[in-house]
Amino acid sequence: MPDNQQNKDIKELGATLLEIAMLLMVSGASTGRIRNTIDRVSTSFSYTANMFISQRTIMLSMYNEENECIFNSLKRTSQHGINFTTLSGISRMSWSILEEKWTVKKINEELNRLCALPHYPRIVTLLLTGLAGAAFCRLAGGALLDMTVVFAGTMAGLFVKQEATKLNFNPYLCVYLAALTSSLIAGSLVKFNPGTDHEFAFATSVLFLIPGVPLINAFSDMIDGNLQNGLIRGMNGFIISFSIALGLLTSMATYHF
Repeated sequence: MPDNQQNKDIKELGATLLEIAMLLMVSGASTGRIRNTIDRVSTSFSYTANMFISQRTIMLSMYNEENECIFNSLKRTSQHGINFTTLSGISRMSWSILEEKWTVKKINEELNRLCALPHYPRIVTLLLTGLAGAAFCRLAGGALLDMTVVFAGTMAGLFVKQEATKLNFNPYLCVYLAALTSSLIAGSLVKFNPGTDHEFAFATSVLFLIPGVPLINAFSDMIDGNLQNGLIRGMNGFIISFSIALGLLTSMATYHF
């Protein structure tokens, strides 16, 4: 194989590995999972991959069997979110690459397919999130009226969060506005129906905003020794939690609880 063609293939593989790592990071994967996936893919091509992973930048160096650096580049990550479809799809793909020796072209085709997969319709997401909120309210001891109000409040809060995100608001401000909307709707029961215990509705109306994935990843990263990412993700989860609490506090101040 000519050297220029080999160099072109190496650069294409390196760019693909960076794209995989970036997709995993922005979809909610832990640092350890990203490293394991990239190592699995690079091993199938008989290369060794060394990575520096931060919340905003991923740096990749590839080495051949003679321990010579043949590729070195970095890629900035886009806005982070949670996408379990992408995570599971890339995980299955990495094992197929190792077992079936996929080409780089086939890998890129699969990545394009995964990125093009449609999300659930918005109304479905809103309805199911509302049902989840109502279920949490029931588990906490809420009555049918409480569940109905939490259902409406959760849907309204998620809708506000989605709209604020579309307008490129600060992510923490989006969480605050969502928590404020949900708690204002649920808090109306406590304010305008005195003498009845509706605190369950008020407390569970914001559970859909709890940053479970960032906090789990923060714990996982710190256990694995990735202290920098663990601390950053933990702080991110803390600020989200603070934004939720601030939304609840604003509602309590509005209703004079």
